[in-house]
Amino acid sequence: MEFEKEVRSLEETQSLAQSLAQLLEAQDTITLEGDLGAGKTTFTQALAKGLGITRTVNSPTFTIMKQYEGRLPFNHLDVYRLADSDEDLGWEEIFYGEAVSVVEWAHLIEEYLPNERLAIEIYRIDNDKRKFVLKPIGKRYEQLCEELF
Repeated sequence: MEFEKEVRSLEETQSLAQSLAQLLEAQDTITLEGDLGAGKTTFTQALAKGLGITRTVNSPTFTIMKQYEGRLPFNHLDVYRLADSDEDLGWEEIFYGEAVSVVEWAHLIEEYLPNERLAIEIYRIDNDKRKFVLKPIGKRYEQLCEELF
């Protein structure tokens, strides 16, 4: 099962992310895939805002993970630098604690991800237009997508 949404502006991307944020609960995991410039970090920033996070959220490329406090704790991971690495960053605590986690370049740590999660692929169509493909893995995420759409 897949859900697709085409957005035509930054504001529509932000609206989608903030609407999703309202449905999230502790231990929810969202994975983001997309080429450089597709909008992964922009989507994550809007999601964080929807979770009530007021701090500036930027890509944790060089630190792997940044944590924020809002309505729920929020973990933002960019695991691009972990390609060809078997480094364990305490995945159990990250994914099964009280936080919502968003993982950019998640395919690089596939074996550590929770069995159930919301996988989102972002495709850049042009400067402003994006296509979001949401792939719920597990009943919770199927219900979440049905509510979102």
